[in-house]
Amino acid sequence: MTPFVAEFLGTMVLVLLGGGVCANVALDKTNGNNSGWIVVTMGWAMAVFAGVFIASHGSDAHLNPAVTIGFAMAGKIKGTGLIMQYLAAQFLGAALGAFLVWVQYKDHYAETADGPTKLGTFATAPAIRNPLTNLIGEAIATFLLVFGCFHIAGATVGAESASLGALNGLPVALLVLAIGLSLGGNTGYAINPARDLSPRIMHAILPIPRKGDSDWGYAWVPVVGPILGGIVAALVFKALGA
Repeated sequence: MTPFVAEFLGTMVLVLLGGGVCANVALDKTNGNNSGWIVVTMGWAMAVFAGVFIASHGSDAHLNPAVTIGFAMAGKIKGTGLIMQYLAAQFLGAALGAFLVWVQYKDHYAETADGPTKLGTFATAPAIRNPLTNLIGEAIATFLLVFGCFHIAGATVGAESASLGALNGLPVALLVLAIGLSLGGNTGYAINPARDLSPRIMHAILPIPRKGDSDWGYAWVPVVGPILGGIVAALVFKALGA
């Protein structure tokens, strides 16, 4: 697979399985309804594992613009063209994944009356709405993700490339699980601009009954926060000479 196709498919699988577990837990009349936070965090961790495993056959398996930007700043991706391919593939793949979640649970979206519950299967929302602390929370969680990915990938300063790869899919998944369990309770831990923005756009355009608004006033937080966290992770990694 080409890097674009690999990142596209990997991110699609990530959002399909991750958004799918949110839909299974949140929507009415599913077999997994109201099964709780542990199911959600475990589902997202396994979504990361599956996505990284698939994407690793053609790309460095970032599946996340914050990871791509962080790795680019640390000199782990050579060429603006490849960076742009990764970013485009991630946003487009996330959109397709969100669409497929809607297809999978279409009947249950129709059975669910609460609009914010439906939005929560596409995008994140804060438990307590405070843009500054929400932004900081997303940045801290994403810093941990990207900083951890540098070490999981065995990256060293000056290396031409650092791939998360198939063998690194499980430790990345475990890191995401830990982030979700420990740091995800305040914002829902987007930690990935593509994972939040593209599904939010799909929520806005899909014909979901009684869906409410897409909360665009908050939408910038899970985009800017993760990017800031990824940038800081790259700067710290380079400063430490790890």
